[in-house]
Amino acid sequence: MKFHITTFGCQMNVHDSDWLTRALESRGWEAADEDEAQVYVLNTCSVRDKPEQKVYSELGRIAAHLRRDEDVFAAVGGCVAQQVGRGFFERFPFVKLVFGSDGIANAPNALERIAEGSDERVALLDFVSIYEERENPEERTVTLSENRQAFVNIMQGCDNFCSYCIVPYTRGRQKSRHPDAVVEECRALVESGVREVTLLGQNVNSFGMDKGGVGVSFADLLYRVAALDGLERLRFTTSHPKDIAPEVIKAFGELTNLCPSLHLPLQAGSDSILKAMRRKYNTKRYLEIVDALKEARPDIALTTDLIVGFPGETEEDFQQTLEMVERVGYESSFSFKYSDRPGVAAVNMEPKVDPQEASERLMRLQTLQNNITRKCLKNLESRETVAFVEGLSRKQDESGTWWKGRDPAGRIINFSMSEINGLVGMMVPVRITEAKKHSLVGERIGTPW
Repeated sequence: MKFHITTFGCQMNVHDSDWLTRALESRGWEAADEDEAQVYVLNTCSVRDKPEQKVYSELGRIAAHLRRDEDVFAAVGGCVAQQVGRGFFERFPFVKLVFGSDGIANAPNALERIAEGSDERVALLDFVSIYEERENPEERTVTLSENRQAFVNIMQGCDNFCSYCIVPYTRGRQKSRHPDAVVEECRALVESGVREVTLLGQNVNSFGMDKGGVGVSFADLLYRVAALDGLERLRFTTSHPKDIAPEVIKAFGELTNLCPSLHLPLQAGSDSILKAMRRKYNTKRYLEIVDALKEARPDIALTTDLIVGFPGETEEDFQQTLEMVERVGYESSFSFKYSDRPGVAAVNMEPKVDPQEASERLMRLQTLQNNITRKCLKNLESRETVAFVEGLSRKQDESGTWWKGRDPAGRIINFSMSEINGLVGMMVPVRITEAKKHSLVGERIGTPW
């Protein structure tokens, strides 16, 4: 069978789609372009309304492909699948499988059964209380992307129930993997040639604080993974401020391969809005964390998530958000207008912010962020660093081949070299020569390794 997977949303969805691809390929299936596919899989996101609408639009577009072959079918996975469930069967007759985040482990078997001619429609929507280890597809260590980077899922779900967030309802309650399984997966990846690992979870800081916990904290896990021989860069996301432990902050100063970057979602700079959001920290506590991180790792680059127009947000509340953004000095941020998600507490909160006012606030916030980002990047000019090469840059000219890499903090660096191939996955010493709006330009100053 030839299949095509389309992924929406977060890095966890990207990781899930990668695993599903390898699981299907281990069964003899073949990844293909849309025009050749016999099975279409959509891995979906419902954190905001727009990605959800994209799913319906994509299924409508796929319907045109299905007219050419009655045996062609589709599957919908991820958060929208968990949310809508069997409703997809009624709206789109060609959808034969829906599976949530906890159901993905059984999705390959279900897809295989349907492809063999079963007329059943399968819904894998039950939540589980303990993380179920997924199968380890054949050739696990030789089907990695050539850039020698990998994601490793350490947990699933979330117990926080922030008032605006649908994740606990679509991904279920928190379930941690056994730390030994995480370390062994990381070890296998590093032994296969992976040089950078990113640990993934809805709230990695609360790893082990659930039924699956065995007394190993997230800080403990960081030290165990960082100790793997050959692992040059270690990252993690996402980190809830309320659960970050002093030991995790300390790790940034002690683990040389733990990258100096942290995504620390603030969401709002007003204590009254944070309380309404049920974030369980205030701005004072958040700034204490920021100051401790900068003390442990002075070169740390902080990024964040921000929501504007949350129900009840006043101009004063919004001004406090702007002040926090300036105070912390985020290198970048993901900012969005609040949108109601079905079933969450904020749906019933009043007063709603006028959409036009929310749009205007978002523009002001993003303008401020762009100015801060430019200053942060400008301060890096003339500094020396190491770029981990991810591929060719979009920038190409007669001066040589331009490559794109990332420094330890995750910033994009474009640089020119005479080599026209063979650099992907290599480390290249560079000096920053110019700061662009959202990236850096560098020149090689040493031998790649």
